[in-house]
Amino acid sequence: MIPLLVCDDSSMARKQVLRTLPSEWRVSVTQACNGQEGLEALRQGLGQVVLLDLTMPVMDGYQLLSAVQAEGIEAQIIVISGDVQEEAIRRARELGARAFLKKPFDPDQLRALLGELRLLDGTAQVPALAPSPAPQVTFRDAFRETVNVSMGYAAALIAKVLEVFVHLPIPHVNVLEAGELQMLLADANRAQQLTAICQSYIGSGIAGEALLMFYDSEVADIAKLMEHGTAEYQEMEVLIDLSSVLIGACLSSIADQLDVFFSVGHPQVLGEQTSIDELIRLNQQRWAKTQAVEISYSLEEQNIHFDLLLLFTEGSMELLEQKLSYLMS
Repeated sequence: MIPLLVCDDSSMARKQVLRTLPSEWRVSVTQACNGQEGLEALRQGLGQVVLLDLTMPVMDGYQLLSAVQAEGIEAQIIVISGDVQEEAIRRARELGARAFLKKPFDPDQLRALLGELRLLDGTAQVPALAPSPAPQVTFRDAFRETVNVSMGYAAALIAKVLEVFVHLPIPHVNVLEAGELQMLLADANRAQQLTAICQSYIGSGIAGEALLMFYDSEVADIAKLMEHGTAEYQEMEVLIDLSSVLIGACLSSIADQLDVFFSVGHPQVLGEQTSIDELIRLNQQRWAKTQAVEISYSLEEQNIHFDLLLLFTEGSMELLEQKLSYLMS
């Protein structure tokens, strides 16, 4: 029986992995919620084979891979991640990962990969074990993992456009009351150093706004990365172009996972084409209660950060729960 470690901070991701394990594969499963827990399990011999996420709290997947190398731990590690940047795949392999699967993956991909790595040899001749208990998954868990995958695909696109490595955060998912959201946006409005780009989206009964916020002091550096000049009008074009790419890629991935289609509005520069106060006034009723997702991107070796805020209207939440219910069951 093979000791298998599934290391991912998302309960939904762990549940999906457990569901896709070949039924005849004789494994004893240990689950870990972060790299530190995973490393402790490996030190105890609980991970001859490891299915590893990269973006985790406490200790991420890269740090775990480095620790495994440093300590000489014998393990066959397969990375399963939403961070699909080419550089992420290269770094994971350089740190000893045997293979890389992009989230979301299908069971046949995992089975084929296990076969290629000769990890399924001889399993057909032995009886299958009872499946390992799957973790409980809440709507917040399922939605956060959906966003995690989408932000990874968006980052991969930005990485290609800017020729940089994008550090991915753990997305924050919260339900905000109207007053909390207005306070958040008002704080952004008072911060003179911020420029925000807004794009609305709607489709299949789901609607909302995407806000991408940049620090003004970093705009010229972003323009240089995109090989634009640094005149003011050119910098604004850079922000609009970058916003369209990032927001479009993120929403497209969410739509694919939920099997819906989003129509995305034209990007607007808040403070120029519409103010945050006006945005609040126009959407006050729609945003009585909002499913808010906050993602903070940063670029390696660049002092550049930008925050993406996805705001789903209260009327969208029931449909979002319906779309994700099969993942939670």
